[in-house]
Amino acid sequence: MATIILASASPRRSELLQQIGVTFSVQPAHVDETPRPGELPEHYVERLARDKALAVAATSPGALVLGSDTSVVLDGVILGKPGSPGDAVETLLRLSGATHQVMTAVALAEDNRCASRVVITEVTFRPLSKAEIEAYAASGEPMDKAGSYGIQGLGGIFVSKLQGSYSAVVGLPLLETAALLADAGHPVWENWPNSLESRT
Repeated sequence: MATIILASASPRRSELLQQIGVTFSVQPAHVDETPRPGELPEHYVERLARDKALAVAATSPGALVLGSDTSVVLDGVILGKPGSPGDAVETLLRLSGATHQVMTAVALAEDNRCASRVVITEVTFRPLSKAEIEAYAASGEPMDKAGSYGIQGLGGIFVSKLQGSYSAVVGLPLLETAALLADAGHPVWENWPNSLESRT
């Protein structure tokens, strides 16, 4: 099996990769994440995912490098990570009772080759009270998350409807990630543990 590297420090992405049986190491990429003038959100997340994967692949010959990026988008505007609890409150007030898009890109690079996919998921929040928004911001959970919430954590109670990929909202679309690895000749299921029946 080829060496697989996750070009992300996100614990959530690591947990998702482990969930599907991938053995990997972590090597966060450091790339400029400034959006380009007029760049569409889906193009932005795909460019960053590819930049992250290719940056690490350049220093890891022969390795398969996964890069990913997630943006929360409301009315065409990217809602980034909050700089303060006050920023988180402001963002969550905007998301309250509204439908937004979570755009997540995953890229797989090997040397200078790179393939990528973009997944767009529609997420609807129920109307939120100011008190619960402030309690959530005070919990600290929103602080390192795009759009100021974590669907896999306390913020899961805000979501009334989801159309698309749950794992992509968490940070890594599993179906597309597995497809990229399979296309590169490394299907994840080949490393799954044997069942007890097949061992006896």
